[in-house]
Amino acid sequence: MDVLDELNPQKKAKSLPFNNLYLNSGVVHGANQVWMYLLTLTFLVTGYVLFQSIILFPLMDALLNNGYTREQIFENSNLLFDSEALRMDKNIILLLELGMFVFAFLGFFLGLRLIHKKPLISVLSGYEKFRFRRFWFAFTVWGSMIAILVFLEYFFAGGDLKLTFNPLGMLVSCLIMLVFMPIQTSIEEIIFRGYLVQGLSQIFKNGIIPLVITSLVFGLAHMSNPEVTQYGWPIMLTYYCMFAVFMGVIVLLDEGLELALGIHFANNFISSVLVSSSHSVIKTYSLFETKQEDPYSEILSWLLMAILAFLIFLYKYRWKNFKLILK
Repeated sequence: MDVLDELNPQKKAKSLPFNNLYLNSGVVHGANQVWMYLLTLTFLVTGYVLFQSIILFPLMDALLNNGYTREQIFENSNLLFDSEALRMDKNIILLLELGMFVFAFLGFFLGLRLIHKKPLISVLSGYEKFRFRRFWFAFTVWGSMIAILVFLEYFFAGGDLKLTFNPLGMLVSCLIMLVFMPIQTSIEEIIFRGYLVQGLSQIFKNGIIPLVITSLVFGLAHMSNPEVTQYGWPIMLTYYCMFAVFMGVIVLLDEGLELALGIHFANNFISSVLVSSSHSVIKTYSLFETKQEDPYSEILSWLLMAILAFLIFLYKYRWKNFKLILK
């Protein structure tokens, strides 16, 4: 029977559990026991925490030397990556922040290859090769919308943005982000829109429940960001979960992470190059700085961008099978 199945690819294709190439990619590559997912995620967290533990004590000593107490640091852990509180250059802190994700990615990659025996492409795309044109198209679409909104705000919003152009500092910030930020955005997309969705789909036998679960986990994972302290968890959790659902729907419809990776990289990179805020988790030598932000208007702007981007992708890639979101 096994021989006949191998000789009959149509019959073999019908035996796959999903209509979605991306979900099937998680099934046909490597092994998928529950303990493998738990151990691989442990590797990822270990890499992340290992890097944090290396830099934690020097950063804490710097804060203590600058007059902060241990109680203040424990109450507000974001001080550990506050360049002003540390009296360190922004780019040093930027490098340290992104370095955590490099270690996390290495931990995940070891688990994927050594435990699951899966190739990296299996969690990147439902196709044999990564579709770079899709990645760069999504980057261009999303990055262009961010740039347009920022410059419209600068010229017409009455001084909410302050020009703070530092050529050398900005150049170094850009170089650091170009090297390390793709790793940061990629590991988040791979874990929350890829690896976990593929794994949970084999339990729930569909894509929609894993999408909902991972979107909520994605939102909760960002609750330690300084924006949450500033604006409150209800509005920020709503934003993060909406962003995750939007990206997850795109991944399932397009049967791969390429568009989501392009959007996420553009969202973090272009935003960081153009605007920084004292309340943002990533602080760079940006073109502009803002002292006040309205999270409600920003969410509205994001929602309009998401709708427009979705319509552009829908038209360009001729998505018609919306059942891919389910199965």
